[in-house]
Order: sequence, then structure tokens, then C-alpha cells
Amino acid sequence: MSDIKIALIGGSGLYDMNELSSIELVNVDTPFGKPSDTIITGELQDTKTAFLPRHGKRHHLLPSEIPYRANIYALKSLGVERIISVSAVGSLLEQIEPLDIVVPDQLIDRTKQRKNTFFGDGIVAHVGFAEPFCPEITDLYRYSRSLDRTRLHTGGSLVVIDGPQFSTRAESAIYRSWGAAIIGMTTLPEAKLAREAEICFSTMALVTDYDVWRTPAEEVTANMVARNVKANAIIAKHTVKDMINMIPEDRKCKCASALKGAIMTQPEIIPYKTLDRISTITGKYI
Repeated sequence: MSDIKIALIGGSGLYDMNELSSIELVNVDTPFGKPSDTIITGELQDTKTAFLPRHGKRHHLLPSEIPYRANIYALKSLGVERIISVSAVGSLLEQIEPLDIVVPDQLIDRTKQRKNTFFGDGIVAHVGFAEPFCPEITDLYRYSRSLDRTRLHTGGSLVVIDGPQFSTRAESAIYRSWGAAIIGMTTLPEAKLAREAEICFSTMALVTDYDVWRTPAEEVTANMVARNVKANAIIAKHTVKDMINMIPEDRKCKCASALKGAIMTQPEIIPYKTLDRISTITGKYI
């Protein structure tokens, strides 16, 4: 499995990847429990790829119920070095319309209920997160032949909330005052965990709605989101197929060495049980 270097994490509406050939179903147990669902591996455009539906194939997991640590750990154990994450979001800007795609370059963390690190229990690490998305991947979206350039927005901050409720109008107004572009519920702690695991990470944010700021009468509903989710899933699949062979084989980004110098605890005092639990993450250094 170590030759599977690229993974796709599917969000709302993207529960399968029928475009994969030579499919194999992989069940992975991790020290952090089971992933959201069975991992599907196969070939996409002749590139070995893994696919994991974030909410499960039948969308049975709330955003805060997703086993984020298990998901990232499982993909790391398969040898994955790059993750393209697909996520449904709401727009906080007039010029970003439903069915547009945003490739954000910054994150604002408003989550409160989620485990966001592999570390603790006797081992401390502080990874850099100033640039939360891998530039080597995010730069490739503009070359996709499937994307309408007028519907692609690169850059901007993604606010991540716990959910599952949508924002209040007051919250939406605050996020807009911060200059944020989009709002979603799942990119964190995914991106933080990927950085700790030294996996390159990028989010393809698919816009489903205008959140609740736009007019006094407009509200976000599950039905509104569902209508656009299906169309977005088709866009995401075509985009990933375009991008997959453009991803360089060798990594020159800082993601690949994010843990170098980040582990603060002296190795001799780290409990064996703790070190054994996260050896897949720390093995290169300890």
C-alpha cells in the first residue's frame, strides 16, 4: 500500500469515486479508532489513489462526530503524502456564488469540540501552521480543464465552525467583518492533523449557498444545500481527474518536513505506550 501517495477526502455529496479502476477496499484500524468508512483504493488516470468519504458513504456522521485523527492516521499508514479535500461551504462574499469553487489559502478556527492533534499524553510538538494549505497542490487548480475560470476563486480565508447548525445572522456578519470569504464545518482539524502527519493538504471548497448575511429574508436550509451538492460533486470529480497527473512526484514544499524540530519532549521520557501509538507519525524522528 505504500505506493499510494495521493488521497481524496470526499465531502457532502461526494460519497464515492466511480472513476477509480482496479478497486480494492481497505479497512484500517488505528490507535484513534476506525476511519469514517472503508477506504477505497484504485487507479485514477493511471495514478494510484485512495478515496475516503468523510461523513461515511451514507452521510451518517455529524461534522463533530467525524473521526478526524483516525482518518488522517489511516491515510498516513497507507503511505499517502498528499490529500485533496473536498468540502461544501457557504459564501460570505457577493462575488462568490453558489456552484463556484474556492481554493482558500487561510483558515479561521471556530471549532470547540474536536481533538486537533496527535500529540499529548507525554509528548509535545508544535508544528508551524502559518500557511495551512500546501502551495504545490493549490497552484494546480487553475490548470484544470474542467473548471470554468469565471467560477474559480483562489485565495481567501475559510471560517470553520462546529455546526451542525448553520450560522446566526450576527455570526455571519462578524465573519464578513473579519474579511473571511467562505464558511464550512469540516476542514479543521483535518488540515492541522495533516500538517502534523507531514501530508500536503489542500481544500477544494464547493459553494452551496450565501450563508445568511445576504438579505433579511434569506436563510440556509438543508434542501437548499442538497440541491447544489449534487452538481458540485460532479465538478469535483472532473477537477480531480484533471489535476491528478499534474501533481509532481517529488515534494519540495515545507509540508514534508513539518515535524522537523517541532517535537519538544526529550525522547527518553516519552512513555512507550504513547510513542508506540503515534509511531506512524513520529517514526522519522524518534
